[in-house]
Amino acid sequence: MGKTLTDKAETTRRALLARINSEAPERPALEIRYGRVWNGAELASDFDVLGFAAPLVVVRRKPDGKLGSLLFRHHPRYYFAFQEHK
Repeated sequence: MGKTLTDKAETTRRALLARINSEAPERPALEIRYGRVWNGAELASDFDVLGFAAPLVVVRRKPDGKLGSLLFRHHPRYYFAFQEHK
């Protein structure tokens, strides 16, 4: 059998995804833990989405063009913890 090619960060991403989706789903709880939180409409207003690799989304912030990433949870769908890429 041949080797299976996988994303080297897949295990880490899957663990992070499971942790994020097991946390309290209420927006106020996410805001306390991570700061600013966006829903889908707010995300589209503030960012251009460049790519997804759950639980991460790569974005460009519209006001200043800064490239960065956000974490997201699936249900309800919220985006949070913006980190600028340098």
